[in-house]
Amino acid sequence: MFEHISERFGSIFDKLRFGGKLTEENIRDGLRDVRRALLEADVNVQVARDFLDKVTAKAIGEEVIKGVQPGQQVVQIVHDELIALMGESDAEIPYAKHGPTVILMAGLQGAGKTTTCGKLAKLLTETGKRPLLVAADLQRPAAIEQLKVLGKQLGVPVFHEAGLTAPELCVKAVSVATKDDRDVVILDTAGRLHVDDELMAEVAKIHQLAKPHQTYLVVDAMTGQDAVNSAKAFNDRLALDGVIFTKLDGDARGGAIVSLRTVIGKPIKFVGVGEKLDALQPFYPDRYARRILGMGDILSFVEKAQGAVDEKEAKKLEERILKNKFDLEDFRQQLAAIQKMGSIKDLLGMIPGIGAKFSGLNVDESIFRKYGAMISSMTASERARPDLIDMSRRRRVAHGSGSSTNDVQALLKHFTTMKKVMGKFGDIKELAERLPDEGELTAEKLANPQSFMPNPNRLFAKREDKDALDRYRKERKKQKKLKKKNR
Repeated sequence: MFEHISERFGSIFDKLRFGGKLTEENIRDGLRDVRRALLEADVNVQVARDFLDKVTAKAIGEEVIKGVQPGQQVVQIVHDELIALMGESDAEIPYAKHGPTVILMAGLQGAGKTTTCGKLAKLLTETGKRPLLVAADLQRPAAIEQLKVLGKQLGVPVFHEAGLTAPELCVKAVSVATKDDRDVVILDTAGRLHVDDELMAEVAKIHQLAKPHQTYLVVDAMTGQDAVNSAKAFNDRLALDGVIFTKLDGDARGGAIVSLRTVIGKPIKFVGVGEKLDALQPFYPDRYARRILGMGDILSFVEKAQGAVDEKEAKKLEERILKNKFDLEDFRQQLAAIQKMGSIKDLLGMIPGIGAKFSGLNVDESIFRKYGAMISSMTASERARPDLIDMSRRRRVAHGSGSSTNDVQALLKHFTTMKKVMGKFGDIKELAERLPDEGELTAEKLANPQSFMPNPNRLFAKREDKDALDRYRKERKKQKKLKKKNR
């Protein structure tokens, strides 16, 4: 989503960092380019103007910190002001002390409100809550059925009763949740194609009767400044507690996220980053500011990795790698974990300095499923010992997985390469263990690192697999006996 604005900021800051001596004139030129980049990203004009005024005042009036490049200092000022513009992180939901916490979800049609209700229910379930979904969108015929399908997938009950108006339905749902010991009620209300009196009257009536503890507006990030305008219209007539942005995985320019907090004064609570039910995340302004400025988002990357990888399985895999027993079954598990983390392009965008370089990269992620199908077509012994897979076995695997023998050969080649890389893991670990602690490093040792550094040539010498070596020795003995016999 932030690719275009990130590229623009990257080129602007490169000029400031490497364009020679920093003066007031080239700072102003650079910040003028920043303003243009913000407007191109569909940031509100007044918000962009106020933002630049604050940055200019700080950048020109700031004393250069010793040891920090002036250009880098300007980048830091822009980063800090961008975080201030988007507000502090506020993803906490204040729960009611007694009875169920009622959350009213409002928004326009097509923003992804019903799906977001399901995503929020999943998020709450993972934190130990027992939510109840309420199908109160009586305008869109498929909304009730859609919510029931989502509820079934999540194992969360969905309340709906025909013949009641939306406000009556919501009031009854709260009393049902109380009896059923449900601690959160999520009200999926109706939307319209645009903000009108009929829509606002219905939502206001639900708000008055159901008395929600939190009211969230669901807006589509793809609509740009229209999202901000509709949020302002809702906020003027309904007491909003926060906003949820959807479709951040699309190609929207991102200006609405930057502008919204300043325009309506309400926090962005969550953001939808995909179609799956687990694709709802708390909004962290500092992380998004870093992504906008091309600095990556390593914390989100680590969180995705932690969510995709089981700690016990990772420990087992480490032991197998150290014993040089990494096989195709382990390889398949690693591919599945990578798929679970999400889009490769999105993951690369989270790594500092990498995202911009690979922005034009077109990753064919179907290869993971293809490799998985090929490995599934192998026997257990073939997965454990890929060297057994000759041409006839390749043909069988290719036929069973709907691929070609060349595809199977490519898989085996990639696996062999990965196994070689994995084989160095133990060497690197040994090298790290043999290095002295920081307290043990004296000035004499630092002046003569050869005195404590292990010999890398010996350490990284190729290690033969013990089983393979034993097989080779047995075969050699067998050949010698055969020669003697033939004499």
